[in-house]
Amino acid sequence: MRFEEASEIAVSPPIGQLDELMMRTKRAGVAVTRVVGRCRDAQDSRDLDLSDCELAQVPDAVFHLMRQTDLSKCDLSFNSMTKIPAKLATNFVTLTDLNISHNRMTKLPDQIAQLTNLLRLDISHNSFSNFPYVVFGLTKIVQVNAEQNQISDVEVERLSGIESLQKVNLTENPLTRQCRKNILDKPANTLVIVVSPEAPEDWEDDLGDYSD
Repeated sequence: MRFEEASEIAVSPPIGQLDELMMRTKRAGVAVTRVVGRCRDAQDSRDLDLSDCELAQVPDAVFHLMRQTDLSKCDLSFNSMTKIPAKLATNFVTLTDLNISHNRMTKLPDQIAQLTNLLRLDISHNSFSNFPYVVFGLTKIVQVNAEQNQISDVEVERLSGIESLQKVNLTENPLTRQCRKNILDKPANTLVIVVSPEAPEDWEDDLGDYSD
């Protein structure tokens, strides 16, 4: 056997790996086509829907395609993103709705506070351990959905101080007892903070404290 033939045999991947590689390439091509098509649609509707596009990040091409469009809504839900780029806020300054739910995010960039027209923010079904403090800088925010994260505490007094804010959804978060108490004791105003019922074991712990 010649050396060239032996080398070809040694480096040739198994048929199964080739098939998998071809499938991945095909899926990537479909995803790119989907993103470009939705960007084209958003140029007319001003509503950018990139949900369920298998994105690990927001492609730079999106900002290029949308550079002359004043977006109202941006939906990045049901992807695999761990963060959103700071330039999303600086490029899409006209946003009123931002949905990044069902991703793997743990924080928001400081620049989100520059979205001075933002009314609704959905960060539900992510991995936030802290309530995003940039929300306190959103002067027109009306609703924040933070359902099903890992948030244990929020600054209730500061939330109550946002005059425009009407509703915060904190259901399915491991809120501390003190945080729950602060929510119950907050001054009566137009703000509604929604939390999940306390788990039965929490009540049992409370009863145990009294029995001691």
